[in-house]
Amino acid sequence: MQNIYPCLWFDDQAEEAANFYVSIFKNAKILDTTHYLEGAPKPAGSVMTVEFILDGQQFLALNGGPQFKFSPAISMVAKCETQADIDYLWEKLLVGGQEVQCGWLTDKFGVSWQVVPNAIPKLFSGNDEAAKQRAFAAMMKMKKLDIAMLEHAYKNS
Repeated sequence: MQNIYPCLWFDDQAEEAANFYVSIFKNAKILDTTHYLEGAPKPAGSVMTVEFILDGQQFLALNGGPQFKFSPAISMVAKCETQADIDYLWEKLLVGGQEVQCGWLTDKFGVSWQVVPNAIPKLFSGNDEAAKQRAFAAMMKMKKLDIAMLEHAYKNS
């Protein structure tokens, strides 16, 4: 397992969130669940942490209380090969959440996600400044990213 991985702080939705994410991503599973003991800030026996894996990436979900909230300053990046992959993740992660802009959304738990095509670096690198600017301008008008529209903007003046 990884030695460095993100810990997501929830009020009391760690188990619900872990199960939600595991139901969406491929190669995903719950690894372990721990519970609070007597004398903890939460009731004894309630879920304290849930360790889980999403497509090879380990996470820890913690029921830490209401003190901290998620912000877009930290986001999960889900790279997608095809438009069908983008559409699938967008639809699933958006349930109860909110669309933002440029491939970003906030899920029902407040976690920010970037659902982006693998082709993004190719569209914003290289020497053709006009092509990069067209692709960037097209992306700025989108919420869910559309690979065909981005590539079309890149190739056409």
